[in-house]
Amino acid sequence: MSETAAAPKLRYEELTEKILGAAIEVHKTLGPGLLESAYEECLCLELNLRGLRFVRQITVPVSYKGINLDCGYKLDLLVENTSFWNSSVWSALHRFMKLNFLLT
Repeated sequence: MSETAAAPKLRYEELTEKILGAAIEVHKTLGPGLLESAYEECLCLELNLRGLRFVRQITVPVSYKGINLDCGYKLDLLVENTSFWNSSVWSALHRFMKLNFLLT
C-alpha cells in the first residue's frame, strides 16, 4: 500500500462522525450546565434534522443464570440500529469541548 493511498474507513466511521457532529452542534448552541434531558431532546431534534433514524429510552435486558432481571438499564438513544448514546457521554463531551477551547 502506498503512502498516498487513503486509509480504509472503519465500518461505522461516517455514522459516528454524523452523531458526534450533531452532539457538538447541540453543545455549541446550548453550552454546558443544563439537565441531560434538555441535551437529549435537542440531540434528537438535531439527529432528525440530519436525517438519522433513532429510538429513545430502550430497555436493555439483563439475564443472570437464565433468569431475566429488571435492573432498569436503558439506552438513551439507539441511532440507525447500530450506535447507542447514553447520558454519560454528555459529561465527557463537555470536558472535551472545554479542553479543546483551552488548547486553542
